[in-house]
Amino acid sequence: MEQQFDTSKIGMWLFLATEILLFGGLFVGFGMMQARYPREFIEAHTYLQRSLGATNTIVLLISSFTMVMAVDAAKKGKNQKVVMFLGLTILCACIFLGIKYFEYSHKFAEGLLPGMFYKHEGDALPGSRGYATFFSFYFMMTGLHGIHILAGIAVLVWILIRAKRGEFNEAYYTPVDLVGLYWHLVDLIWIYLFPLYYLIS
Repeated sequence: MEQQFDTSKIGMWLFLATEILLFGGLFVGFGMMQARYPREFIEAHTYLQRSLGATNTIVLLISSFTMVMAVDAAKKGKNQKVVMFLGLTILCACIFLGIKYFEYSHKFAEGLLPGMFYKHEGDALPGSRGYATFFSFYFMMTGLHGIHILAGIAVLVWILIRAKRGEFNEAYYTPVDLVGLYWHLVDLIWIYLFPLYYLIS
């Protein structure tokens, strides 16, 4: 069992490394475009609602804590506590997506859309390409992060069902631990996305 646990953990770390490379490429692309359109990127970020971004950051930090507690409970074979903490983690994830939906709805209503779909009336035509590029990266990166949140909810529900069946104990808690690693990466990515988009100066 110990060998299986170590092997599974190595596999998860390799998977997470590919995720870091994926987002790393997007971060580099954002930096290159920001260097090309510095004024437009700084101005475009003012259309983002910093309070909502900060709230989502707090929500995900809380979810990281509840995930840690779920893993700890699984190690001790306390399946009822695993269910409780996983439920709280899922709740936080749903709150995050709800806030993101509200943000996206506002952007769609204002015409703050990616690429050729950008049609915000308040911006001067000469700088519109820079604004469109900013929101292309915004929707691409936060949307991809949102997809990871949805995937996380799916696997969290899966291990919650297994915890309800009493499948985890001191000798076997690998799924909870691996999902915990994935969830922490999802949270960490947002920790970088929040200042990148909402705190540009």
